[in-house]
Amino acid sequence: QWQAVESGGDQVQPGESLRLTCMGSGFRLDDYSVGWFRQAPGKEREGLACITSNAGYITNMDASRDRFTISRDRAGNAVYLQMNDLEIEDTAVYYCATLGERRCSLRIIDFDNWGQGTQVTVSS
Repeated sequence: QWQAVESGGDQVQPGESLRLTCMGSGFRLDDYSVGWFRQAPGKEREGLACITSNAGYITNMDASRDRFTISRDRAGNAVYLQMNDLEIEDTAVYYCATLGERRCSLRIIDFDNWGQGTQVTVSS
């Protein structure tokens, strides 16, 4: 079964940085647009950023506030979410998923091949 696989979650202090990685299990990511999402306890899942196969991207500026950057490696099989200046409110499970079209979106309903998520905890 094709599935995205997230890694890189950790427990950090406010102000620190993390880089999350998304890879494909059983398939390559380079033909897909890939999105990053998060779900905090008691809240709905929200879209954070999306990148196309040719590295065009969109970002949820309300959530990011210029702290999050999405990118993909030259080989195309990994997509990253660099998160800087983390805040307690960024504590959540972070997910990646694929969009089988040459466009980007932040709508959950547009995505498939969801991963199991990686936990990010920001606490002092």
